[in-house]
Amino acid sequence: MSMTNTFLKLVSFVLIFLFVPHLSAQPLIFKKPLSPRIANYDIDVKLDTENRMLYGREKLTWYNKSQDQINELQFHLYLNAFRNTRSTFMIESAGSHRERKITKQGWGFIEVSEITLPSGEDLTDQLEFIHPDNDHANDKTVFRLSMPNPILPGKSIVLNINFTAKLPEPPLARTGAKKEYLFVGQWFPKIGVYADGKWNCHQFHRNSEFFADFGVYNVNITVPKENIVGATGIEFEVKDNGDGTATHFYHAEDVHDFAWTTSPEFIEFKGKAQDVDIRILMQPDHKGQSQRHLEAAKVAVEYFQNWYGDYPYSNLTVVDPRRSASGSGGVEYPTLITAGTFYGMPKGIRMVEAVIIHEFGHNFWYHIVASNEFEEAWLDEGINSYSESQIFANHYGPVGNIIDQWGIKINDQQVQRAGYIFLPDFDLVVQNSWEYYSSGSYGINSYYKPALMLTTLQNYIGKTKMQEIMRNYYERWKFKHPKTQDFIDVANEFAGQDLNWFFEQALFTTAVLDYSVDRIFTRKVKEEKGYDFTISIPENNTTAIYERAESTALDDVTDSATINLKIDSIYLTADTTDSVEAEERPDLYYSGVNVRRLGTFKFPVEIELKFENGEKIREQWDGQDLWKKYRYLKPAKLESATVDPDNKIPIDINFTNNSKTVNKQNKGINKLSARFLFWMQFLLDQPEFINLFTAMGISM
Repeated sequence: MSMTNTFLKLVSFVLIFLFVPHLSAQPLIFKKPLSPRIANYDIDVKLDTENRMLYGREKLTWYNKSQDQINELQFHLYLNAFRNTRSTFMIESAGSHRERKITKQGWGFIEVSEITLPSGEDLTDQLEFIHPDNDHANDKTVFRLSMPNPILPGKSIVLNINFTAKLPEPPLARTGAKKEYLFVGQWFPKIGVYADGKWNCHQFHRNSEFFADFGVYNVNITVPKENIVGATGIEFEVKDNGDGTATHFYHAEDVHDFAWTTSPEFIEFKGKAQDVDIRILMQPDHKGQSQRHLEAAKVAVEYFQNWYGDYPYSNLTVVDPRRSASGSGGVEYPTLITAGTFYGMPKGIRMVEAVIIHEFGHNFWYHIVASNEFEEAWLDEGINSYSESQIFANHYGPVGNIIDQWGIKINDQQVQRAGYIFLPDFDLVVQNSWEYYSSGSYGINSYYKPALMLTTLQNYIGKTKMQEIMRNYYERWKFKHPKTQDFIDVANEFAGQDLNWFFEQALFTTAVLDYSVDRIFTRKVKEEKGYDFTISIPENNTTAIYERAESTALDDVTDSATINLKIDSIYLTADTTDSVEAEERPDLYYSGVNVRRLGTFKFPVEIELKFENGEKIREQWDGQDLWKKYRYLKPAKLESATVDPDNKIPIDINFTNNSKTVNKQNKGINKLSARFLFWMQFLLDQPEFINLFTAMGISM
């Protein structure tokens, strides 16, 4: 170790000793454990607001609940993603995230100055940076620590860790500072997850979030006295230190992360939804939207509890990020989420509501059902996006539920489809988050495609069974680490059928679903010419097979060896040997529809046919073949044919080819399309609109 490093270590230790209160002697525990409580933290941290610095002391109690002897521990140092241009995050993002870039003086970092055992044995020299995911040798977001003695199964270890950190400016990738406002996420040395016989501790990537074990957190946060603090868990005490600072003590149980925010400008609003206390921390210039924030939080809590299961925490804090700090917008931590808005946000644009409902949903599908977002992001983002769209359709209505302004009506599901059809087949859904073709493909395959997939599945098996699947998945896997197969197993069980064929296509292939009406026709049956022909009519009197040598009247019959022909039973008898003679019936029309499967994703579809006399026919096709033909002999002309007439298959990538009419009808549709495109272009040109979408994780 160099003299410079030794000096820095000494300075850091002195600062921590002077600025940080003593660690809790005993961790506070108030309720029966809901989780394994593998990783438990007592942390004292002091904030230097002017320099964006954190001085921290951490006591980690980690339990080995595996059957292996553990010879090393692995830790995340997420803030080193903002250390320099050589970090994995900076290389992959080119320094930009959600349209935000770090300022010239805005670099951040985290330094571990000392790691000791309770005995006083110093392990600091055993710290070694590693890069398990790629060849970015200069990345310092993961380190391993060799143990002097193996940690045996069922045993635990206690480490005392001193650290110093600097937050990036402005907030970037969920954490950072902007003048008086700070959102502090991924800020302390955090142990990885030991599972399946190895450490799961990935670098901080551009397109990844996090993975951690549950535990109990006791955190003392020392900030300027005038500052308001919001954090994971419950605030139990605020102590005036008599030096212009105050220490806020927070306690949280059965959570796998801890984040906090502080600002002297927050305006506090409170409410309650069912058994959950809601606290809104608003910026002064947005205080007029406090009720919107509160109502959206109530909607989120009530729907998730009613539909999926109990929210096991007693509170929720919603943070309104400071202007020019949108990099901390749309962020989720246990019991603490951030929203995102701008002054004068119209009520008809429900982006505030969308962000709050979405971010609260992460408390269910990530913070309680703790899937691995590094490796299977869809289990959180996709399931959560599905839940969000269902809540929007149910609470705000099926039409215009996310935008209903200036004559524009856009649904949450339509936003998801707009994203999905842009890059539908670049990647598999299930893969490591940093290995997608692009950030756009990551978003599509983590958010939009899985959401549309689950909505399609719901429409296929029914809403009741789908809710059973979701409730039982939540109940079975809360406070655990489920994988994709675990969700599939629950789906198969509670749907009462084997759905592997569906999940295999949707999650493990790049197959796209696209069914179309390829051809439609109708024509009057003229006087037959040529050789004789007969119609053999089966006993059900609905489907007949034409057999003939030659005919000019029904020339489409030879399109295949046999062809299904629907014949109106009013004009035909059940005599299976009768011949139909033209003079014994009124005018008949021979009509046909050809439907095609243009994608490789195979799925059952309905086809609706409308005739000029008002009659409608629904055909069921298993969708397995490349095409299917339907033919009809009726006393009315065919007017139109539509694949998926009830829009039950939102994962279909092209709705424009789903229907055709015999007589083309262009009048009106062109005008409507032009109007829609005009308004969409207008919205997409507005910076505030783009910022709101990017805060939701939507790439524009």
